[in-house]
Amino acid sequence: MKHTIPTYDLSDVSKHRFHIKRMDRNTYNTEEILIDKGIHRDSHYIFTCMESGHVKMMVDFNIIEAKDSTIFCVLPGQVHQGLLMDKVNGWFIAIKSDLVPDAVRSVFEESLEGIQPLTIDKKWVEKFNNTAAILHTFYTDEMLASKEGFLIIQSLLHSFIGMFALIYSKENSSQATGENRSLQLTRAFKILVRQSHKTMKSPSEYAEKLNISRGYLTEAIREVTGKPAQHWIHQEILIEAKRLLVFTHLTVKEIAYELGYNDHTYFSRLFSKLEDQSPSEFRNANR
Repeated sequence: MKHTIPTYDLSDVSKHRFHIKRMDRNTYNTEEILIDKGIHRDSHYIFTCMESGHVKMMVDFNIIEAKDSTIFCVLPGQVHQGLLMDKVNGWFIAIKSDLVPDAVRSVFEESLEGIQPLTIDKKWVEKFNNTAAILHTFYTDEMLASKEGFLIIQSLLHSFIGMFALIYSKENSSQATGENRSLQLTRAFKILVRQSHKTMKSPSEYAEKLNISRGYLTEAIREVTGKPAQHWIHQEILIEAKRLLVFTHLTVKEIAYELGYNDHTYFSRLFSKLEDQSPSEFRNANR
């Protein structure tokens, strides 16, 4: 157990800003896509499209399973561990955030719920396979070295991950409400919370950053999510606290400071109120 959760960068496996790999029987012995890294984070996105097989992962304390024709993704910063990879066929793309278009990032980073694997039909599998196969043929040092070659590769990359965004956005029930002001504010708020929860703890601070009143922010967030703004701030703090409690040796006091609390007793009381058990009890129960 370490004092930090290992974070892997794409530069560990590729000198480029993305990496594409075909998953099949020829890669099982050498591939380290999901297995062998242990519990860790990645600083990049992982997009996976399976034709067949069975994958099981732990992602932020939730066990997710994908079987047969399925797509799923892991976001930067999520703590995860591969548990099972059985007879998997399909495609895997790891890509740095700066290569992911804003429209795609928004679908995943502004999602109000966790990202779950989605089953797709054979027509979608064929589309993913065709796009990935063409992209893979262009994934050469020679093509990546030229502006024209990189433009082709970037277009194919955007097509592949854009299909993920399209399918997931259709599954997101909040999309059906339309792009009203409350939904736009909620999305902006969620992104800001992920970025600033260690330094900004109150809805008033977020409202000021978004140039609106606290009351308007609270009303908008509750309208879209059914919960107040403070709930989502606490949830972001809570999941990171849980990660550090279970996957590091940091003391509760050190974790409190890491999360931006100078008073570790206040942090402990807050955690106990939100989780109905103390930080130490949670750590002991989940180790």
